[in-house]
Amino acid sequence: MKTWQIMLISILITLAIGGGYLFSVWRHRQDPGVIAQQIAHQRPDLDKVSVIRSIFPSHFQDTLQLEGTTVWMKNGYLMPYYPYTSGHVDFAKRVGVIPAAQKLEVKKIVKQAVPANEDDGMSHGSRQAFAVFMLPGDTTLYATPIGAIGGSEEAYFCDMLFYYDDPHTIFDHWPKEVWAAVDAHQVKPGMSELETRMAIGRKTHTSGGTEGDRTVTFDQDGKHWTITYVNNRATEIKSE
Repeated sequence: MKTWQIMLISILITLAIGGGYLFSVWRHRQDPGVIAQQIAHQRPDLDKVSVIRSIFPSHFQDTLQLEGTTVWMKNGYLMPYYPYTSGHVDFAKRVGVIPAAQKLEVKKIVKQAVPANEDDGMSHGSRQAFAVFMLPGDTTLYATPIGAIGGSEEAYFCDMLFYYDDPHTIFDHWPKEVWAAVDAHQVKPGMSELETRMAIGRKTHTSGGTEGDRTVTFDQDGKHWTITYVNNRATEIKSE
């Protein structure tokens, strides 16, 4: 057999193997179950690279940049809010706690002393800083604490409390059904721990282990959820 014939046969064999491989990959990707599994597997990785802005406020003046902006509650069902009337926070008429992912239209940042018996989950200092805001479609002013001032000491928690961009755009890789559950403040099987926190707020107890492979208890303003995660997917959901 001539050299050129040997080379031609080798090329044909290589093309046949490569073509078969490409065909198998194409068939594999046509399987919607496989695609769903791939997306589900990629979601936690995409969460890690999502851009979440911070402003790192260290002085009251730094927090003023929030005036006239829109924020979304990151730490849901934790921070209380009160009516803001006649230039003052009305602590006697506490409204409730702000839900997870709630949109807030910040109008101004103010300082005010807090009654000694008021438990708002934050050190009182001599005065607290408050974000005065409106809820979408509502013209009522409310206020929620964002930091405390005591003498020369100041501490602000805006970055822990708020998203400065719509979380629907930050986590736009989440499936529509996940966002539907988040917006309804519900938990569905298959949701990750982060998706759960976005829906029902803060965790209060964990069974140990690593995030995504453990049992977690959440407090949603008095409603308690106990959720078990395997491979960062909710596999068992109980509420009471």
